[in-house]
Amino acid sequence: MDTETDDVQRNRQPAREVDPIDRKILGVLVDDATISYAELGDRVGLSPPAAHERVKRLRRSGAIRATSAIIDPKAVKKPLLAFVHIDTRGWGKTPELMAISECPEVEEIHSVAGDTCMLLKVRTEDTRALEGLLSRIYETPGVVSTRSYVVLSTYLERPVQPDITAQWPAPKHMATPVY
Repeated sequence: MDTETDDVQRNRQPAREVDPIDRKILGVLVDDATISYAELGDRVGLSPPAAHERVKRLRRSGAIRATSAIIDPKAVKKPLLAFVHIDTRGWGKTPELMAISECPEVEEIHSVAGDTCMLLKVRTEDTRALEGLLSRIYETPGVVSTRSYVVLSTYLERPVQPDITAQWPAPKHMATPVY
């Protein structure tokens, strides 16, 4: 897992822009990271060795952080998805609160701006397990309150996508800017 180090520089290759071919490669790998370099090359218009070199470069640069399996939550008896907002006294990211990452039910921890301090994405076996996790969170010094949002249906859940939106439409209700 990548550890947040804020302004500490890592020993990596100098940052290189991800070009359109790299984005195509990343798009294919997001869909199937087990694809052969021959098939990858065919899909993006490169020879297998060139595709392999590009993937190695993307790994060295950190653009590809890891290769992992996406597990079906039902297969591991964790069908209940919830988002937990945590309010704390003072700064939210304390060592005591970050220790909650030791629970395998906690998939993500985010420090956020807005009406809460921390946001957790969690998966549990059932509501009883969620209640146990919330109890563990409330035992943490500084935690004042939580709000839990249990997911009823998921319509889109995907990893980071390599493509970007070239141009966002301007909201229709906004006035045209004066230059």
